[in-house]
Amino acid sequence: MADSPKREFDFEKAEIGEDLGSYDYVLSQRTVDSYRASVEDPGAPFVTIGVKHDTTALDMAYDDQVGGILARAEVEFYNAPIPGKKILVTARIADKYWRRGKPYLVTEATAIDEDGRLLEIFRSYEVKKPDELGKKWQE
Repeated sequence: MADSPKREFDFEKAEIGEDLGSYDYVLSQRTVDSYRASVEDPGAPFVTIGVKHDTTALDMAYDDQVGGILARAEVEFYNAPIPGKKILVTARIADKYWRRGKPYLVTEATAIDEDGRLLEIFRSYEVKKPDELGKKWQE
């Protein structure tokens, strides 16, 4: 995916089910230790949600000049990631719709480890109209 040129994001042209590509990385023990220190729990299981799998994939596929506001996030955890294991992330556009005159984009990322264990499925709902931020307080 890294060799593919980025396309300019166009909400109207984006297709539900569109593959955003895939990438992989190795989860380091240092990352897990940093997370545990930040939550002040030396035995906390690491949650991959902090890696932002969905937005990373969208950014790899598109040059998004519009931006957006995270309106909702859903995550399903299945197995804890293991430090030193490679994690493969695949992502797609899961849905798009208009609500109250605003465009919403739903991206979905699935993370599995090198042994084929499902780690998580993450969905983000983003308002693709960032000028809405703070609007209700300005009226």
